[in-house]
Amino acid sequence: MSPDIFYVEDDQDFAFIMQYAVKEVNDDLTVSIAEDGNSALATLKRFAEEKHRPKLILLDLNLPGISGLDVLKRIKEIPFFKYVPVILFSTSDDVNDVRTSLDIGANAFLTKPTGYHNLIICVRSLYDFWFNQNRSIN
Repeated sequence: MSPDIFYVEDDQDFAFIMQYAVKEVNDDLTVSIAEDGNSALATLKRFAEEKHRPKLILLDLNLPGISGLDVLKRIKEIPFFKYVPVILFSTSDDVNDVRTSLDIGANAFLTKPTGYHNLIICVRSLYDFWFNQNRSIN
C-alpha cells in the first residue's frame, strides 16, 4: 500500500513528532519514514517496483550519507515519481539552499517550524494545499 506521505528525516524525535502532527491534522493519512538518503532511495526503488506512489514526499536537506539534494536529484530521475510533489523540509533558511532545491526540481522549500503548535499549522497548510486544493494526476 502506498503511503500518503513519504518522509525522509534523520532526526528520529522530529520524525516521531511529525507522525503525531500528521495524525492530528487527518487521522486517515499514512506516513512512511526513511532515516537517511540511502534507505530513502532503496524504499523508493521498492515503491516503484511495486507500483506504490506516495502522494507527497517530504525531504530533509541535511541527511547522513547521501544529502537531501542528491536524493532529490535521484527522485527526479525516476519516471514513476515524475508527478509526485517533493517538498524540501529543513531547518535551513539559506537562500542558496532554497534556490538549489528549486533548480533541481523541488516543488517547494519549507523551513521547519519551531514548536508543536507551529508544526500543526504547517502540516495543516501542507495538507490543505497538496491534498485538497492542488490538482494532481497522482
